[in-house]
Amino acid sequence: MQPIGAAAGIGAAWSLFEAQWVEFRELEVPLDRLPPALDGLTIVHLSDFHLGTVSLNGRTLDRAVAWAETDEVDLVLLTGDLLSRERAEVRLRNAVARLRARHGVYSVLGNHDVSAARNALGPGLLEDSSVVIDIRGKRVQIAGGAPQEDWKRRNLERLADPAADLRILLFHFPDVTQWLPPASYDLILSGHLHGGQICLPTPRGKLRLEHLRAHHWEGVHETPAGTLHVSRGLGTSFVPFRFLARPEATKLTLRSRCPSGSTP
Repeated sequence: MQPIGAAAGIGAAWSLFEAQWVEFRELEVPLDRLPPALDGLTIVHLSDFHLGTVSLNGRTLDRAVAWAETDEVDLVLLTGDLLSRERAEVRLRNAVARLRARHGVYSVLGNHDVSAARNALGPGLLEDSSVVIDIRGKRVQIAGGAPQEDWKRRNLERLADPAADLRILLFHFPDVTQWLPPASYDLILSGHLHGGQICLPTPRGKLRLEHLRAHHWEGVHETPAGTLHVSRGLGTSFVPFRFLARPEATKLTLRSRCPSGSTP
């Protein structure tokens, strides 16, 4: 039993280390409908802080915010599960205050957020609402859906502004793409899944032990509803461990996808 105990101890120690080993990703995201004037627009996407739980989540958030501060971007967008216990409200408020973007910081709530998150997030919180801002002379809409249990029946496409040059939806659950009509939004940002949080290697790839039936675990995906980016998030839930699912902070650079034979 001693070798088994030693292996378990090593595994737990590594999983605690991995839970605070933030991967800073930079991705280019081509979009069909992106006007040439918005080519190169930059977004920092952060998700799933789960502040207030017994965990190392505060450390990962501090590292992500410090990374985000090194480069001015156009938007900072947060996709929920940010404050799991009221005791960390001040920490969330301070982190959000440090985030800077040319055109604002916007957020939505997740299913684990407590009501105090609203106070910490301030006017940039979108709850079944949207804002339209001018960026480089183009209308950019940022819509955000609240994560009530009946969200599948709430017709989030109704928030989409047909006159906007770029439509972005923030929604905590990535499966929203299964319920939206085609071409509802140009870009959809989500979190929730933590990349599986604890994964086991198998010959067929990772066996992800959280949210077993997910359609899109992490990264960029083309869906009929729009291009989807799913963040692995920064924190952990239920247990303070990650394995083969590092926490993530991501900078997205939007690119115009030109039709064949044309130039922007």
